[in-house]
Amino acid sequence: MWRRFLLVCVVGAIQAQWDSAGAATQRERIEPSAAWATRSAGWPADTAWLLSPLALSHGATHSRRVALVIGNGEYGDAINPIRANAPRDAESISDALRARGFDVITRTNATPPQMRAAIDAFQRRLRTGDIGLFYFAGHGMQIGPQTLLLPARLDARADTRAPASLLNNGIDLNTVLDAMQSTRAGRLNLVILDTCLDNPFTPAAVAIEKPVISANTMIAYATAPGGFAADGPRHGVYTRALLQALNDGDASSESLIALFRHVAAEVRTVTRGIQQPWLSVAGSSIPTSGEAARESSNTSDDRAITPRSRGIMPKESGEQYEITFWESIKDSNYPADYEAYLKAYPNGRFATLAHARIDRLRAAASTPAVSSTPAAAPPPHPAAAPSPSPTPPASAAAAPLAQKTVAHPPTAGELRDCASCPIMVVVPAGSFAMGSNTDDPSEKPVHRVSIGAPFAIGKFPVTVEQWNACVAANACQKLTPQSNSNKAAPARDLSWDDAQQYVKWLAKSTGKPYRLPTEAEWEYADRAGTTTAYWWGEQMRKGNANCKDCGDPWHKEGPENVGTFAANPLGLYDMNGGVWEWTADCWHNSYQGAPVDGHVWDSPGCEMRVIRGGSWREGGDYMLSATRFKYSAGVRQSQDGFRVVKDLH
Repeated sequence: MWRRFLLVCVVGAIQAQWDSAGAATQRERIEPSAAWATRSAGWPADTAWLLSPLALSHGATHSRRVALVIGNGEYGDAINPIRANAPRDAESISDALRARGFDVITRTNATPPQMRAAIDAFQRRLRTGDIGLFYFAGHGMQIGPQTLLLPARLDARADTRAPASLLNNGIDLNTVLDAMQSTRAGRLNLVILDTCLDNPFTPAAVAIEKPVISANTMIAYATAPGGFAADGPRHGVYTRALLQALNDGDASSESLIALFRHVAAEVRTVTRGIQQPWLSVAGSSIPTSGEAARESSNTSDDRAITPRSRGIMPKESGEQYEITFWESIKDSNYPADYEAYLKAYPNGRFATLAHARIDRLRAAASTPAVSSTPAAAPPPHPAAAPSPSPTPPASAAAAPLAQKTVAHPPTAGELRDCASCPIMVVVPAGSFAMGSNTDDPSEKPVHRVSIGAPFAIGKFPVTVEQWNACVAANACQKLTPQSNSNKAAPARDLSWDDAQQYVKWLAKSTGKPYRLPTEAEWEYADRAGTTTAYWWGEQMRKGNANCKDCGDPWHKEGPENVGTFAANPLGLYDMNGGVWEWTADCWHNSYQGAPVDGHVWDSPGCEMRVIRGGSWREGGDYMLSATRFKYSAGVRQSQDGFRVVKDLH
């Protein structure tokens, strides 16, 4: 399978004086176009105070420089060769930017929620920043007007068997541009795309629609529209050339256009002219050809490599791949899958059918399901027996998860404060070793935590049916229909703020002290007295968690009913897999200074909260008891849900 690598870097600062006295003859050759670009883009005419933001020496400038650098290489075995290169690119660029005075946020192998959270954090820091930089190393696609940056560890394998996943999980470049431009009028941004700029679903050449950028933004593309971007032995070819230029003091202190022309010349030499970089300033293209690479000791033909694409191109023909795409989604009960097909093939052979399927599913979601006598166990998932016909009747399309119900009455020793309230399990007081000694620094140091009093925690995550009781009381907002059609499944697509609304309503309506669990309480309850990596042992065993490749039942469309898998020793279900679960704690990068009594670890103005447990989209490596991640408190994500805790006084 071909590889494709997308690298977006937004640095902002635009160049030193274009008319600087004493410029070298080589720079004078490009001065007219550079000066025109500055004027036409509306950048400040007087930039004498600002040397190139990529220079090692900044003189007297006191500008605040902020960068977000992401390198994603974990996309499954089918596209493995960039696994090490992309994170390595990100780390090297981060080091180079820190040396140049940037406040750098670095993420490697970031999942969709982690990418969105990082962009949110980047936007907040940029509010007081003069110069902004976003760098992305990983796979990407150009689909019509969208340039999509692909997160790592997608919910399905990023290969020809899961094309809708690529489109549905991709982060639109415009999302990044909006974050950079929305609150920073007149401040400087630079975007660098080291990526193939083709549509992998439509091999024929098509016009590339440029993103809308503000007057103070430059985009440096690694290749021409519809073109090819090469990967090297340790870095992307374009990134390697950029790093070389940054290490050259003379080059890094030049105007940005001059700098990127040197980079482009090196890339053309190395790829024997196959890869043709270009620049765009406020939507106007500036050629980067016509300039020789900087003379150096390695300007011999030995630099040339056999180009290997960093793109994702199917082996099949365009016609075959369209059929492959349709076959992969034709039994889906999610409108987003058909919308993804229409993005790739707006006039495709199945376009009419895709539009009809979307209309049917939305109509079904807006019509309350009428269930008959409750079943003792959930019926088979509709995907378990796909229709042999690509055009099932409307009733089949509407039958999905909405009809699945399952009853879980409380048993002896369990608590329930009302018919629609969560069933609660009492957790005794005790102590445990929290964290792990894996290579994840956020799980260190391992520290002893003592839970001084018993508490009750939800036997299951809060379900759609339980959430809807809050909706009926006008205390919670309605759930996303396509993500929450099954009453017995965990409620999801919820933010931390949404979860707080629910616990406040539950506490008020019952008169009992409900809340979210602290992170320590969550891990203590999950481990249930065990000390192994998973509560069931040291190795992942199929059938213990609702996660990808972790055993049946599993369906890509969403999590299974709560209680489908085995309970841990405390009788708690779905602590691992199903949905990520919000905790009360603010995110901290490690456990240094963490409370040792199990209380909430909060911070004033905290915007990033801890999520635990993994979801049905992740693999077994995410099911470990110590695994922790973060997400923006105010952002909804389809994998995020929660369970509740009640204090026992």
